[in-house]
Amino acid sequence: MANDASTVFDLVILGGGSGGYAAALRGAQLGLDVALIEKDKVGGTCLHRGCIPTKALLHAGEIADQARESEQFGVKATFEGIDVPAVHKYKDGVISGLYKGLQGLIASRKVTYIEGEGRLSSPTSVDVGGQRVQGRHVLLATGSVPKSLPGLEIDGNRIISSDHALVLDRVPKSAIILGGGVIGVEFASAWKSFGSDVTVIEGLKHLVPVEDENSSKLLERAFRKRGIKFNLGTFFSKAEYTADGVKVTLADGKEFEAEVLLVAVGRGPVSAGLGYEEQGVATDRGYVLVDEYMRTNVPTISAVGDLVPTLQLAHVGFAEGMLVAERLAGQKVVPIDYDGVPRVTYCHPEVASVGITEAKAKEIYGADKVVALKYNLAGNGKSKILNTAGEIKLVQVKDGAVVGVHMVGDRMGEQVGEAQLIYNWEALPAEVAQLIHAHPTQNEALGEAHLALAGKPLHSHD
Repeated sequence: MANDASTVFDLVILGGGSGGYAAALRGAQLGLDVALIEKDKVGGTCLHRGCIPTKALLHAGEIADQARESEQFGVKATFEGIDVPAVHKYKDGVISGLYKGLQGLIASRKVTYIEGEGRLSSPTSVDVGGQRVQGRHVLLATGSVPKSLPGLEIDGNRIISSDHALVLDRVPKSAIILGGGVIGVEFASAWKSFGSDVTVIEGLKHLVPVEDENSSKLLERAFRKRGIKFNLGTFFSKAEYTADGVKVTLADGKEFEAEVLLVAVGRGPVSAGLGYEEQGVATDRGYVLVDEYMRTNVPTISAVGDLVPTLQLAHVGFAEGMLVAERLAGQKVVPIDYDGVPRVTYCHPEVASVGITEAKAKEIYGADKVVALKYNLAGNGKSKILNTAGEIKLVQVKDGAVVGVHMVGDRMGEQVGEAQLIYNWEALPAEVAQLIHAHPTQNEALGEAHLALAGKPLHSHD
């Protein structure tokens, strides 16, 4: 079909990751004739090298911790170690099942799937495998890859990226993780559960620095309790091989040594050499620039996902891809409120949030117009049963809506759905307080926090 020069698709998508395949599925559902071009496997980073495999490793680590700690729950069990090939078999089985399901969806929606490395050849075409695929509109969704720092070469041996870490054939005896953001703290958590001696190096003054400072401090406290070491507030200077590992030197001269160095300083866009600039697409540091409707400066070209400078989250890619498909199908679309997107870091304990931080709220509304309340999970029955500690912090505009929900504790990622509704529907604390939450659940902690903020606390102090 794509070889037929007379065929012009309604939408040609370059990249089959979260943003690209979501646009393909939604576009086809709305009657668009869609071609999806992917050089590797549909599903992209999230499914094959990101969200899904890392969470599988974290769950295996959780099982390891539960085995070690089982006696405190009255269960006699022994922990005999980590079978790395078996962990990979479990992880790869999860990926494989989801991948097959996604392939089936693509086929059932009658999306024309083209495997190969594509390149933008005009404002309305992509060249792939010696053929030109024409479209009335082109969507760029080529994603991202792990970044490094100047002078730091990721060699896949002792200095590795998250891609290498996901297929490592052993549990490293010791590891330095450069970067205390989402990727860094998730691997720190998993490797510690597997038995590694882990040190996180973060140049900024807190772990997960984009989160509310209270959440960062709670995570740091939990990491100290778990024996995960970290060094904050000093930037990386250099890394060099030792006889049996890697030595990292910081800007203040402090040195750290370990078996491996995981570089987790973020991800950069995949845009170089793909014809974007030649076709006049505006970029900045490799990111494709878009407006609130994901339109580039070229009328026939849109872009979504990690390729554009928005939140690098798979669910953001889904939403952006669907927005483009709906816009092209003539539907009325609403720009995404990125503050209203739920964010979860799946370490132990989890960090989940939606809305803005207390500091940001004070900056926007003024310090005297912002109210913050912390609800300790010690007062929540299910959290006590699970033996998890943490807090739910609410940020409210005085006498107005809740504009930030920040949660730390095991399974808090499962509570962020209601938090998302509270923020996005501009709920008042009294309105949430009227809702009856099931007991005993961790979800109940959200209700209790709003009861307290509404001035009628139940299982918390005034």
